[in-house]
Amino acid sequence: MAKSKSEETPLMLQHKAIKERYPDAVLLFRVGDFYETFNEDAVIAAQVLGIVLTKRANGSASYVDLAGFPHHALDTYLHKLVKAGYRVAVCDQLEDPKTVKGIVKRGVTEMVTPGVAVNDKLLENASNNFLAAVHFGGEVTGVSFLDISTGEFFVAEGSIEYVDKLLQSFRPAEVLFARQQQKNFKATFGTRFYTYTLEEWIFTTTYAEEILLKQFQTHSLKGFGVEGLNAATIAAGATLHYLKDTEHPNLQHITRIQRIDQDDFLWMDRFTVRNLELLNSSVENGHTLLKTLDNTVTPMGARLLKRWLVFPLRQKDRINERLDTVEYLIKESALANDLRGHLKQTGDLERLVSKIPLKKINPREVMQLARALQQVAAVKTLLGRNTNDYLERLKAKLDTCPGILDRILNEVMENPPVLVNKGGVMRDGVNKELDDLRAIATKGKDYLLQIQQKESEATGIPSLKIAFNNVFGYYLEVTNTHKNKVPDTWIRKQTLANAERYITPELKEYEEKIVGAEDKILVLETRLFDELLADLQKYIEPIQTDAQVFGRIDCLLCFAHNAVQYKYRRPQITDGYELLIKEGRHPVIERGLPAGEAYVANDITLDKEEQQIIILTGPNMSGKSALLRQTALITLMAHMGSFVPAASAEIGLTDKIFTRVGASDNLSGGESTFMVEMNETASIVNSITPRSLVILDEIGRGTSTYDGISIAWSIVEYLHDMSGHRPKTLFATHYHELNELEAKLGRVKNYHITNMESGNKIIFLRKLAPGGSRHSFGIHVARMAGMPPELINRANEVLAQLEEKHIDGAFQQNIKNIATSSQKLQLNIFDAHSDTFKEIRDRLESVDINRLTPVEALLKLNEIKSMIG
Repeated sequence: MAKSKSEETPLMLQHKAIKERYPDAVLLFRVGDFYETFNEDAVIAAQVLGIVLTKRANGSASYVDLAGFPHHALDTYLHKLVKAGYRVAVCDQLEDPKTVKGIVKRGVTEMVTPGVAVNDKLLENASNNFLAAVHFGGEVTGVSFLDISTGEFFVAEGSIEYVDKLLQSFRPAEVLFARQQQKNFKATFGTRFYTYTLEEWIFTTTYAEEILLKQFQTHSLKGFGVEGLNAATIAAGATLHYLKDTEHPNLQHITRIQRIDQDDFLWMDRFTVRNLELLNSSVENGHTLLKTLDNTVTPMGARLLKRWLVFPLRQKDRINERLDTVEYLIKESALANDLRGHLKQTGDLERLVSKIPLKKINPREVMQLARALQQVAAVKTLLGRNTNDYLERLKAKLDTCPGILDRILNEVMENPPVLVNKGGVMRDGVNKELDDLRAIATKGKDYLLQIQQKESEATGIPSLKIAFNNVFGYYLEVTNTHKNKVPDTWIRKQTLANAERYITPELKEYEEKIVGAEDKILVLETRLFDELLADLQKYIEPIQTDAQVFGRIDCLLCFAHNAVQYKYRRPQITDGYELLIKEGRHPVIERGLPAGEAYVANDITLDKEEQQIIILTGPNMSGKSALLRQTALITLMAHMGSFVPAASAEIGLTDKIFTRVGASDNLSGGESTFMVEMNETASIVNSITPRSLVILDEIGRGTSTYDGISIAWSIVEYLHDMSGHRPKTLFATHYHELNELEAKLGRVKNYHITNMESGNKIIFLRKLAPGGSRHSFGIHVARMAGMPPELINRANEVLAQLEEKHIDGAFQQNIKNIATSSQKLQLNIFDAHSDTFKEIRDRLESVDINRLTPVEALLKLNEIKSMIG
């Protein structure tokens, strides 16, 4: 039965009014010492947090669902709700209940969503927590990324594909877009992100510029290099609007906005980021390139390294600037060790300083900030003796902020409590009134001891003691043995089993002085600490710059450490188009090898004139994919400014790396393996340039053999002749028929991964050698995978019979004919054969290869074999 408004209690009416303003959030409603949730919020809280769901009367015969937890456990429970994907509104008491008659005034003091999180339990040190906004602007799409916990703010605009790549690289915790664009967003970017929609009017140029200019206190956006980027500006404006709308008015740490220019970085589409396993592994708990390279010692460095990984440089001078610095740090090992030592003591300076305007920084963190500034001073001194130009420029940006550093060290206790209201935060000598009050509190307690001694001597009660409780304050306690000695002037307050408690006028007088002084001390310390934080606000920007400089130094030190530890060598970056790698190794696989096992290194040569395309054949599991990936990863690492896992590497400037490695069904999008494969391949062939590196692995395997070979063949021809760009290409395939292309196309060369047969076993030597391979060793691999012996034996019988009937021979002859023909590729081995082969063709064409199970395939093969027989 629905309740009328008059039946609801004042508390529930207040809750209802606030909940109506935040209908899509779980409302944590402060009631005394608890945060309570009601109705549907209570059901969610009980389920997610594992707390008890109860019912309570609501001023009438009806009840409401209720679930709550102690207020001091807010951090613990809040992060669980947000991690579960809920928006949470924290509603606090805005008045002291002791001073208010009737219902206490309440209001939402903070809204926490996945993309708007500053609580340490919601954040990962090594990862940014970006809030993104996307604006579909017609010809171009705008996007912004803001991390409220660090103050970093980026914008970009371009094609849908470009924005998709940025979303993949930044991996935002939450994405905003206009409500009317829901279908468009889902169709374009899928359901990979946690999203929230805003009203259409927010996504306008006028409003965006207004809110951005107000934030940065400037008359234009020219100084940030974003003027004219209307779509990006609109996205950025929507981001700031959302922060204000979620009760985050204090954003003084967001001091700048940075443009991401596509031409500044080596391009990798989201398929390449995934295929190369830069950030995520396809195997649970598997290693990634990021995990392999990350030996940073600060959270700022760890976050920046991830950005360097997905945004490698394209400018030769900037790459060499990093490489020169890494080489310098390797040579100056003592300097590098000292720098790492100081950086380790810094903590997360970037997030610490961002807590100041958000009013989230506590006394202990303020002292950590001071220690970080001391490390800034030490690093600046160390860098004063270096001869590296880049480090010299970084040193010039460091600001030790001596004024505020001295003030913190002089005013805040060395080991203060976490909470200001615990007292003991400010040092003696900071404020005379505070010193006087502390003297009263301290001496007052001393005087209480004097009272105890005086009364004990006057009454002859040796066991007399003075104590305190919250009911009646300070009291004298007398055991029953001596209660007959108590003077008549004492006032009895409490009788216990073995003692009685009394007060005296003198005791009450000093109690008032002591308790009053302690209350005043807390108020005064809080005020002095707030004044210090207000002064700290002036130093936000220089301290942020210090944090960013430390992040850069940390990444360069990490590269130097990796080079020494893992025997990486400096790559030579050239203006040419060649890729020459001597004894290259896969950086991730190498680190995962068992102790004592050496990685088999290989040489790779690719250029535009002699060896543009390598067709790589060899057995499954022989290491073809590893060789492909390591070539891409070495190129990528070089463009990051890192040394590489090779004896030497000469790498022509590369603008794009494309990979088509592996595939899986996109079931939610209704796409088969083959469709996913073709989408990714189409993206490559439509985007290549002369400076692109293309990595293709098993193209065409998602369809029938003949379609697959046709497509793979055509792709090689297109990359060689039709595109006009001659991109450097590595093409691994199990279609050995593609080896015929070497004779037809001058810049195509065949290579294979070597192996050795020993009896019925195959040993993979993992060494690259010229020439193609015509054996896939599929049955050998099946045996190694643990297939039943009877199945393996039957497969060998079928294979022998097929080879005896020369089916494969006829097919190979057709391939040779195609290779020598000037006509377009027409792959059909059945046209010139008998009715039997026509029937075989008809049956094969009726098979849906994507739905065929392995057992069904063997049965179909056996059926064809009987037809031939």
